[in-house]
Order: sequence, then structure tokens, then C-alpha cells
Amino acid sequence: MAIREVDWQHWHGEMPATLMFVVQEGKVLLIEKLRGIGKGKVNGPGGKIDPGETPEQCVVRECQEELHITPLDPVKMGELCFAMSDIPDIHCHVFMATRYEGVPTATEEAIPLWTDLDQIPYDRMWEDDRCWLAGMLAGRKFFGRFIFEGETMLWHELDWQAH
Repeated sequence: MAIREVDWQHWHGEMPATLMFVVQEGKVLLIEKLRGIGKGKVNGPGGKIDPGETPEQCVVRECQEELHITPLDPVKMGELCFAMSDIPDIHCHVFMATRYEGVPTATEEAIPLWTDLDQIPYDRMWEDDRCWLAGMLAGRKFFGRFIFEGETMLWHELDWQAH
């Protein structure tokens, strides 16, 4: 399959979005998505940024909507740029937090899954997660670009930032 050309210098994600990964006591809070993009996959909670909303405001709102929790002091860890074949291109801001208020609760959108850091179910996740998630959970900041055909990753480039 030929990889389509993407002009990353002028690329602009049509869908701004967020992801949150809450980490506590050697576990990360993941979700099983019940609807929308990635339905049936395991991921972090998050979603589309509303007009006038900052990425940080969005990731907190999405956690409240999807899991009934409020992450405290979210830290932006990276950005993911997805050139997609069958849905709008996505520019995703990725956050981590170590504290939250509330009780992770299943909703119509998501089922919470506390997962040991060494037991992350990559076989149930988007293919790109294998490239960056473990490094981010270890505290590394990053910037990634990915080309997808459907749910298949065709190409990626990942820059880890020194800190």
C-alpha cells in the first residue's frame, strides 16, 4: 500500500482533541470506549475540544463526562498529529495527572479500566500507542506524527523532548 504524502509543515488538524492518563500506585486509568471514534478500543479518556475551550479545559470536562472524575493539576505531556484516511485529521493534546476527585464510574461513553503499567493492553488499543505511551508514562514529553489508513498505521515520526 502506497503511503500518501502529507505536507506536515502546512498540516492542520481539523479535529482538535485531548487524551488524559491518570497514573496512581503503578496503575493507569484507561477506558473502554463505548461510542464515537475508537468505539470498542481501549484508550485514555478524552475527546473533541469545543470552540473557545482550551485543551486543559477540554480534558477535564471529558473526564467528568466519561468517568465522573475531575483530574487535578493535569500536565501536558505531548501532542499527536494524525493524518487519517476516513475521518477528519486529528490534533490531539495528551495530558497526565496523578490526582483526581470523584470515583471512576462507567457511563454511556466509557467503562473505566485501572491497568498495571506493565500490563497495558496494546492489542486492544490504537496502533500508535505502542510508539509513545510507555515513554510518556515514564515521564517523557513528546511530539508525534502519524499516517493512518483506516485503523492501520502506515508511517510515524516521534520526537522525544529533553527536559
